[in-house]
Amino acid sequence: QAQLVESGGGLVQAGGSLRLSCAASGGAFTYRAGAWFRQAPAKEREFVAAISWSGDTTSYADNVKGRFAISRDNAKNTVYLQMNSLKPEDTAVYYCSAGLTSSTGSQAYKYWGQGTQVTVSS
Repeated sequence: QAQLVESGGGLVQAGGSLRLSCAASGGAFTYRAGAWFRQAPAKEREFVAAISWSGDTTSYADNVKGRFAISRDNAKNTVYLQMNSLKPEDTAVYYCSAGLTSSTGSQAYKYWGQGTQVTVSS
């Protein structure tokens, strides 16, 4: 059964960094794009970043561009999200996902992780 498991979340001060990991099992990332979404309290889930299967193509939400970097290691079946210059407004539960295309829409992704909490204090 395909599964995604996130790790690396936590509490960090504004301006700090975190690196999230998303490990896949059961072939969840095989020939699939990977993406990160986030959901803050009382807000809708929003797109953060996506990466193609080959890793050649990446895309970012405007509010994280230049601060976050998505990458993947297909040998390890893992997708990463390096988050730098974190801001309090980045506080949310971060979810990784896998889908056939690296879309910004959540409906394009078939598999989802359980989420990892990121809290940025001011």
